[in-house]
Amino acid sequence: MEHLINKRIKEIEISGIRKFFNMVSGVEDIVSLSIGQPDFPTPEHVKEAAIQAITENKTAYTHNAGLIETRKAAAEFMERKYGLKYNPESEIIVTTGASEAIDVAFRTILEDGSEVILPGPVYPGYEPIIHMCGAIPVYADIRDNGFRFTAEIIMKYITEKTRCVVLPYPSNPTGVSLSVDEIREIADLLRGRDVFVLADEIYSELLYGMKHVSIGSFLRDQTIVINGLSKSHSMTGWRIGLLFAPEEIARHILKVHQYNVTCANSIAQAAAAVALTDGINDAVPMREKYAKRRDYVYNRLMEMGLETVKPDGAFYFFVKIPESAKLDSFEFAIDLVNKSKVAVVPGSAFSDFGEGYFRLSFACSMETLKEGLDRLQAYLNYFPKNKNSPELE
Repeated sequence: MEHLINKRIKEIEISGIRKFFNMVSGVEDIVSLSIGQPDFPTPEHVKEAAIQAITENKTAYTHNAGLIETRKAAAEFMERKYGLKYNPESEIIVTTGASEAIDVAFRTILEDGSEVILPGPVYPGYEPIIHMCGAIPVYADIRDNGFRFTAEIIMKYITEKTRCVVLPYPSNPTGVSLSVDEIREIADLLRGRDVFVLADEIYSELLYGMKHVSIGSFLRDQTIVINGLSKSHSMTGWRIGLLFAPEEIARHILKVHQYNVTCANSIAQAAAAVALTDGINDAVPMREKYAKRRDYVYNRLMEMGLETVKPDGAFYFFVKIPESAKLDSFEFAIDLVNKSKVAVVPGSAFSDFGEGYFRLSFACSMETLKEGLDRLQAYLNYFPKNKNSPELE
């Protein structure tokens, strides 16, 4: 019966990040610097709020858009943190993670033949959804611009079919963010065009030495802001995302969300309300530790002679593979596992524009980072290598 499967579904594959992670997960004594999973526990007051919600039997369906107290908390959070004002009654939707927010947004605004401009390299979760909508991903090469996705670059890819520009910052996989001037220039370029901006700001609380500014501040009527609690509050498994959009857009997205999941998990929503209020600054101590890890990793990579951009935010380095390796990114990552028992993500997982790089996550303890980087440094001594693709042992 497989021949009856939707052609668009058959043509997509699981994320290259997950595919590689699954391949190496059974390797003994491996040091994983691959997945973007915060190593901090969910804050205690958030867990206690969830327990209380269960005890009080808050286990029924919620409003499709989410508990009003959660939406009010989200509105207050966004205004206090970023100066954004959204009506909790009609402009905020609590979703099943940021991934669902991205999905329902795309399915609302895209049609067959619509073009979506993405930076390349970029997180692999956008392209499959774009394809499932019958739309066309258009990658803008940002490699020679310090991985900065600027108005000057975007302008080169705009056509009459452009329906959306995806603006993910700080970026996964590069950690690069955008300055206020760069954001304003993008807003000026797109203002008045029939083009949406999908601003994926899930890492907005993890910026080092700079403050996050949302493009929603400059281009509210055309912008759909995606955020959530996975990274800021170490709540990846709770699956709470937040979508912010003008009412005339949000009301249509809500229809797709309703038929997709009905509502987000009621227990997680109750906990999210506490995370966004009592825990409004929960990310601060995590961010401080991430900053120290970032500086440590950057210094180590520089000592190894590896080429990378120091990230402004998130918890990733996107590192250029030495030419002497004579391996593509997947071969490099497999060889690194085989020879040194270190897992990183091949750059090809982040589109063709990621080829020649690997992503290294520093969302792990300093001890793990030290061990992983020691092994990586030892591995570099194996070069030069042959061109044959090694097999995973």
